[in-house]
Amino acid sequence: MFRLENDTLIFERRGETVWVQAVGKNGLRVRATPCGGFQGEDWALDGATVLPADVMFEAHAATIRNGRISLTISDIGQIRIFRDGVPILREYYRMYGYDSPHTPSLRVVAREFRPVRGGDYELCLRFESNEGEKLFGMGQYQQPQLDLKGCSLELAQRNSQCSVPFALSSLGYGFLWNCPAVGRVNFASNLTEWYASSARQCDYWVTADETPKDILANYTALVGRAPAFPENAAGLWQCKLRYRTQEEVLEVAREYHRRGIPLDVIVIDFFHWTRQGEWKFDPVYWPDPAAMVRELKEYGIRCMVSVWPTVDKKSENFEEMREKDLLIRTERGSQCFDFLGDSYIYDATNPRARRYLWDKCRKNYFESGIDMFWLDEAEPEYTVYDFDNYRYHMGTQLAVGNAYPMCHAKAFYYGQKEAGQKDICNLIRCAWLGSQKYGAVVWSGDICGNFASLRDQYAAGLNIGIAGIPWWTTDIGGFFVDVTRPEHKELLLRWFEYAVFCPVLRMHGDKGPSDIPNLDEREWGGGFCHTGLANELWSYGEEVYEVLKKYVQLRESLKPYILEVMREASENGSPVMRPMFYEFPQDARCWEVPEQYMFGSRYIVAPVLYEGMRSRQVYLPAGRWKNIFTGEELEGGGDIEAEAPLDVIPVFERL
Repeated sequence: MFRLENDTLIFERRGETVWVQAVGKNGLRVRATPCGGFQGEDWALDGATVLPADVMFEAHAATIRNGRISLTISDIGQIRIFRDGVPILREYYRMYGYDSPHTPSLRVVAREFRPVRGGDYELCLRFESNEGEKLFGMGQYQQPQLDLKGCSLELAQRNSQCSVPFALSSLGYGFLWNCPAVGRVNFASNLTEWYASSARQCDYWVTADETPKDILANYTALVGRAPAFPENAAGLWQCKLRYRTQEEVLEVAREYHRRGIPLDVIVIDFFHWTRQGEWKFDPVYWPDPAAMVRELKEYGIRCMVSVWPTVDKKSENFEEMREKDLLIRTERGSQCFDFLGDSYIYDATNPRARRYLWDKCRKNYFESGIDMFWLDEAEPEYTVYDFDNYRYHMGTQLAVGNAYPMCHAKAFYYGQKEAGQKDICNLIRCAWLGSQKYGAVVWSGDICGNFASLRDQYAAGLNIGIAGIPWWTTDIGGFFVDVTRPEHKELLLRWFEYAVFCPVLRMHGDKGPSDIPNLDEREWGGGFCHTGLANELWSYGEEVYEVLKKYVQLRESLKPYILEVMREASENGSPVMRPMFYEFPQDARCWEVPEQYMFGSRYIVAPVLYEGMRSRQVYLPAGRWKNIFTGEELEGGGDIEAEAPLDVIPVFERL
């Protein structure tokens, strides 16, 4: 029943095999399968080393210990996990033969494998719920809840949703669900359930430590950390839907230069190409990209170009890619994506497809001097999210689909690295465990332009950072925006003020309503798509412009500090935006104080997230704090009422 083999505690009973190994600092990896053997893919734990562990056998149980964490498995297979001897996780069992105060007649086990057609299983893993526990992380969800206790989260990738299944607990542990299957997690008050729709094994990793910072360090040491952030990308990024010609891009860059406003990056959005899946400029509107890039560099501006994974059936590459099996296949029908063209999607889980895409982008973009890529549609986005309809090189989407955006990021990171680039920084619309190590800035997708959506971004940005991804941004003002609405200018100002204290400061959006005609009547090419209204700093009137310009100058003054915080993310996995408890874990208020956060370790940022608000309550932890706008010094340890006129976001510096 129990044995120790190759530093692995093995338990076997009634057709199930369980392996427990010491992996990482204060960490244990647990795997279970009814299949007789484990799959070779280690997913987020790829390359992790199994450490010698302290194992003890008893009459009806076995215990394994790695530093501060220990795990006991009973003779019926129930697992309990402890931090410094204190229980933190206990599997949920309601079965005969289990000594428990709960009724056994429910006949519910913790690890349930239900066979499905094709040989895989539906997997459900259950734990008892811990009263009073708070949970954070798990990626990016469009909801205002920062504390995820009580939430039900879909484990699936969608436009504006990133499943990055790592949860940090207020009880001093972190839990990694090492499974890329589409599924769900329920952090309910009566139990916790992790569900995978198609899997052959259960695989998770737990670490326990003193502080959230220690836990994040243990976790990111295994799954990877972001590289050094480029100094020439820490300022303003300018984007809109969409610059349609080479001359439009240069005119905007020249105007920023003429006004003396520093601009780090300018972005060329979609349909600059001939057809989807050709990954090259339409020469009618982009006659000399290399010359464009040279002029931008004269102004100190980097150029980023949008790359979609979609491949139009009419594109020059479609037949070759289909013949070489480089496209995602469908179980029913032939279409994956229908937006201005009937398209398939390239298969990022296939190494040959990744190489094919990068070779096209290297030739058509990189060799012209473009060294930043906007990996849009990276979930990938489907016209219909029928997750059971798509089959990848690595398996069905139900089984492996959540890893797609991470694989997609690898295509460009390794291609650029092989080409000798060192300052790799690409924008991507989705992520999974480990995406951060591939130079990926995640943005929160095509979101609405309103205050409710801004509040969702507050929670999303903090939780994706706790999930290990420190580079993050939003479309300032939202993506879907009606600029004629009376609250729009206030929303834009409040969002921009907040974005100055985000990892990346980026203007973007489909600003409407727009009746700007297409450039030509072709049904393909760079003239074949609508464009939104202007979205530069000066596009919203002189009063708004003066405020935005002031905050760009503030961002510039913060660059040395921002790069210092970015270095910390590379060194120990700390997020750039941090929930208050991250810096003050011993302060109980910091685990529950609403709508404020730490920007690095030095600044409390209290964004204004409600229309018409002109002051707000801010909690200052013990210590001395200074209002960065007024210079007033304050003693912490309680709440203050901070003034917040339309051009001010309350920010306090730790002294």
